Amino acid sequence: MIVSKAAITDGKGHFSIEQITVALPEDDEVLVKLVAAGVCHTDYDSLRWGKPFILGHEGAGIVVSKGKQVKHVSEGDRVLLNWAIPCNHCFQCDEKNYHICENSSPVAGGLHGTNLGHAHAAGSLWNNQPISRSFHIGTLSEYTLVKQAAVTKINTEKLPLDCAAIIGCAVMTGYGSVVNAGKVKSGSSVVVLGVGGVGLSVLQAAKIAGASIRIAIDINPKRLEMAKQFGATTCLLADPHDEGLRAMAVKVLQLTGNRGADYAFECTARPELGAAPLAMIRNAGTAVQVSGIEQVIPFDMNLFEWDKVYINPLYGQCNPYEDFDKIIQHYRRGELLLDELISARYPLEQLPTAFDDLLSGKNAKGIIQFNES
Repeated sequence: MIVSKAAITDGKGHFSIEQITVALPEDDEVLVKLVAAGVCHTDYDSLRWGKPFILGHEGAGIVVSKGKQVKHVSEGDRVLLNWAIPCNHCFQCDEKNYHICENSSPVAGGLHGTNLGHAHAAGSLWNNQPISRSFHIGTLSEYTLVKQAAVTKINTEKLPLDCAAIIGCAVMTGYGSVVNAGKVKSGSSVVVLGVGGVGLSVLQAAKIAGASIRIAIDINPKRLEMAKQFGATTCLLADPHDEGLRAMAVKVLQLTGNRGADYAFECTARPELGAAPLAMIRNAGTAVQVSGIEQVIPFDMNLFEWDKVYINPLYGQCNPYEDFDKIIQHYRRGELLLDELISARYPLEQLPTAFDDLLSGKNAKGIIQFNES
């Protein structure tokens, strides 16, 4: 067993930094020493998921030990972690929908707390009792024990581990929503609603895909300044009182020849804006709900006229066997900014400050850094 510090929520809105013990891996598991973990809105939301567990679902680190069935990584390898872990033999995995695996996906098992463990039951202990890991990986911890399918080897020394950490959710979600789900075409027009870490990743992927018009919309002027660096061709400051962003939709129409954008990506996670991208796309355009809104939303069906498509992909339809390497190659070619996406770094003990900065819109992405030694 290894002693580790970890951020643990009580499931009722609170968390604390506690000491846990982490087991050595079984045959199909990998023990990872975390070097960096991303701080995401989902981590904050998960504080109220109704049960205690180890927080965090974005992370990268170094393999400490592995089970005898694990062949693709070795001790000492640098790795990033993937929370949508495929089993590789269910119906969805056979369809290459690895992100919605029927056996391992935290969504298939119930996103909000019913399937938070996945490694063997006594893999992590708190007060001598098993403690679950958020999204199967629990990255806001010095060490974590995960299934081998959650681990991707980083085959280059040129990718810092803090950059690798954010690939595992925010960047993959934004990039995949554009490339895998939206299938954005070269020369097209794209609108991005909300330019936090995910929205900025959408912008970058739209630029990589060749979209010629890339409109960023936010209520935070500082984030719109960031958006310029990450590929926005036009930045629009929204009025928080603009219901459904209808006035902003008029501006988008004006910027797109009074036709509407080819694609619009909702990245705010605000239910009241769930229908907003439909008002901004042309007939037969595509709206993509990126942020994971799960509340009941009333829709004006007129927004769907005519032939408009609204899709709700999970995790950018991540294929961990292909997409992570593609993202890393874009980074190495200078086409995808990752270092610049990280606004601040904190020790684990400053996680409350990291959450405050996240909620205030101060950061694009905040990172928890652990001691590498």
